[in-house]
Amino acid sequence: MNDPKSQSGPPAAARKPHSYTRHGVTVDDPWAWLRDPAFPELKDPAILDYLTAENGFFGGWKAKHQGLLDTLFAEMKGRIKDDDRSVPIKDGDWLYWWAFTPGAQYRTWYRKRIAPSSASVRSERSEPEASAVEGRLAQTAEHRPSTSLRTNEVGQSPDHDDDDAQIIFDEPAEAAGKEYFVLGAMEVSPDHKLMATLIDDDGSERFSLRIRDLSTGKDIETVTDVGIGQPTWSNDSKGVIFTEVNDQWRSYRARYHRLGDDPAKAVTLYEETEDLGFSVGIGKSQDESTIFIGTGDNTTSEVRFVSAHDPAQPLTLIKPRQTNREYDVDAAHGKLWILTNDEHINFRLAEADPARPAEWATVIPGSDEIYLTDVTPYRDWLAVTRRVGGLDQLALRNYAGEETPLPFEEASFTAYFHGNPEFAPATVRVGYSSMVTPTTVLDYHPDTRAFDIRKVQEIPSGYDASLYTTERIEVTARDGVRVPVSVVYKKGFPRDGSGRLFLYAYGAYGHAVAPTFNSNRLSLLDRGFACAIAHIRGGDDLGYRWFLDGKLMKRTNTFNDFVDVAKGLVAEGFASAGRIGINGGSAGGELMGAVANSNPELWGAIVADVPFVDVLSTMLDDTLPLTPGEWPEWGNPIADEAVFHYIKSYSPYDNVTAQNYPPLLITGGLSDPRVTYWEPAKWAAKLRATKTDDNLLLLKINMGAGHGGKSGRWESLHEVAETYAFILSEVGV
Repeated sequence: MNDPKSQSGPPAAARKPHSYTRHGVTVDDPWAWLRDPAFPELKDPAILDYLTAENGFFGGWKAKHQGLLDTLFAEMKGRIKDDDRSVPIKDGDWLYWWAFTPGAQYRTWYRKRIAPSSASVRSERSEPEASAVEGRLAQTAEHRPSTSLRTNEVGQSPDHDDDDAQIIFDEPAEAAGKEYFVLGAMEVSPDHKLMATLIDDDGSERFSLRIRDLSTGKDIETVTDVGIGQPTWSNDSKGVIFTEVNDQWRSYRARYHRLGDDPAKAVTLYEETEDLGFSVGIGKSQDESTIFIGTGDNTTSEVRFVSAHDPAQPLTLIKPRQTNREYDVDAAHGKLWILTNDEHINFRLAEADPARPAEWATVIPGSDEIYLTDVTPYRDWLAVTRRVGGLDQLALRNYAGEETPLPFEEASFTAYFHGNPEFAPATVRVGYSSMVTPTTVLDYHPDTRAFDIRKVQEIPSGYDASLYTTERIEVTARDGVRVPVSVVYKKGFPRDGSGRLFLYAYGAYGHAVAPTFNSNRLSLLDRGFACAIAHIRGGDDLGYRWFLDGKLMKRTNTFNDFVDVAKGLVAEGFASAGRIGINGGSAGGELMGAVANSNPELWGAIVADVPFVDVLSTMLDDTLPLTPGEWPEWGNPIADEAVFHYIKSYSPYDNVTAQNYPPLLITGGLSDPRVTYWEPAKWAAKLRATKTDDNLLLLKINMGAGHGGKSGRWESLHEVAETYAFILSEVGV
């Protein structure tokens, strides 16, 4: 049937003959028509009819399960503090924080002037004190992993009140009347008089960069409507450096705008023209002396720098790009501090004289056992983040080389330095969490080596950590590699195979999935599920080699690890085949598609969010957003016949076969620039036409959102409720 709306059952997308030939191989793709050539607009009425029909079918499922959806939503909402607020960040003579007003979907951002103090200084220069809220305010909301110590204490910051507080950005007001709203970045100027914001109101991740006068609360300039990333200020507070995306949604240039000038005449500081797979980013050194402009992809980088006092001066190149060499740079004490994998796969820390930036001297050597992930230079010490055995370790290292590790007691946790804008802070802000320990914000005192608990995530409806247990176990994969798994379950959970399991993984881009607390997860735990995170290859959970062993021509290790972890958990008694619900998004959605094809009998239900499943077609199309920049991760099937055949062997869409599949919920976003809407749509259409079972298959396309789904804290909870309701209704009790 050509008209999906005429179907009384699941929609059926028409087959339309289409094929392409590469490396002598012809690939049939009868659902290629679902890609509208007008993207990012949707103009083809047949495509719109099909997506509308799929959303209508999904709506019918929702109506049947509305009671469960409402219950799950109420539970999850009840665990979120309605008037939650962040611990204030001190920046010079100001405190900055955000807070929710009761019922609000979005945050309101505040600041308050405090008495001048000599305890903390921004830098050792004579220019006006630079701001460090620069974007870190927005980033330290819920976009970073959560934090905590084992304690029942619930804290809100006691060192300030809202008297004389100034609202600097009112997200609820800004989002009023909009289906989608994201504050992507926030940068306060060094003199604390102005603020740069990046706003996306359609999910396309093309942000409007605006300058706000904080004395009036009014926006005074719009610098660009295609901004992205993290803008920063020149030290005189009269100019802003920012990056822009092109039509292919690639961050391709860094520009410098002087306030009051015509934004169209902003100075281009750097534009990437040599490699279409590289993206451009910017940053400011911890001591606020230097602007860095980097370009690179997921494996190769190249960095230039210029004085933050005069960013229009010529840039200085540190070292030219070299394939598979990454380096990240900061500055303090008249030196460049360089984190690089040039001599060891797990990175080393080097220093260099800015006058001779290519001459690197080792400060912390690379190590087979220790994966060095981040180093930030402060006035008195280096804040060092490393991973050992897959677990985070934090340390302060003075410039004489003596290290003080920050102590944490749990066997499995995540910890990170968090919200430390000043160059010489009196205390160090740290985040901590585990799968049973709610988010905690800590201040560490280097002089006494003691922690102050500043805030523990409050669960208003109640939470007793003693009722739950977490384990970190290892499963032997088919090639003998030991894959770590983080598991949490309620005490009394049966280990005889009669229970149910929710298994999550990502496994790409060197992104480690941390074993953090998630209050939503309690809705599954309290219904008899164990929940697990598989730390599979493709992430960097066990070091950079772990990442390399799950990419390019080793990509199938990721899928095999996930299947082997599931089988290992079955052997451990956590569930039996068919009683496992699995979930992954984006590249993790590709994982869902691959394991659905390879081992459908294992899964009781699959939720694939914005899944990257049409891998072969996408990697063959260099006009699509991100494709050239993705080749270092997946390989280039245009230039390399072996890569073509390898991707074709696992690409989920291309490997759908006539077999039984488990129940599937597939989601996408119409304006998603990362995984375009037609990938989940084509996959769902092919599955419907090919699979041999009558199991439920749902496709939901967010018509007003992008890669991250709906915005707003309550709207996003509705989508979590849909995932959980699908898992609960399809995985047998």
